[in-house]
Amino acid sequence: MIAAVLTQTLSSCARAATAEEARYRIDRPIAPSRAGRVVALDPGAAEILRRTAQHPWANARFYSCQPAGAGSEEVVLRGIDGGSATLADELASASVVVMVATSDAGAACANTLGKACWERGIQTAGLVLGDGTQVGTAASAAVTALRPHARVLLPSSDEADVVDLLTALRV
Repeated sequence: MIAAVLTQTLSSCARAATAEEARYRIDRPIAPSRAGRVVALDPGAAEILRRTAQHPWANARFYSCQPAGAGSEEVVLRGIDGGSATLADELASASVVVMVATSDAGAACANTLGKACWERGIQTAGLVLGDGTQVGTAASAAVTALRPHARVLLPSSDEADVVDLLTALRV
């Protein structure tokens, strides 16, 4: 009788913590996402990604992005190791693209990447790093370029937020 009254008064959260409900729990770790692409939009962001790439990641690939030429809407992706990659090939197997900026130098790349991801239905996130006062001024063009294309847009002054965001996205 007491057990019946007790289960009726327990909230669903408290009931989920009982030994009886524990048998339904899945104890496997959450699988990493299919494939994350992390792209530095400017030289400052490329330095940050070189350090970030040293962490253990499941399927993440790290690149820097440069416009292919003046007036061109094409971009060139260079791996952190220096190798080149095509945008179409990298996006074909990507489930999430994270764009990192420290200045407005990569605004054109942000726009091109964002549009390409939108056309393919790929989740995007943007991280604009500055010194706290500079996030709104030095990288304003990057923020403007990322805003329409990034589902998550995080202005920050802490480089550790790159690792935290990638961890949260399970790349």
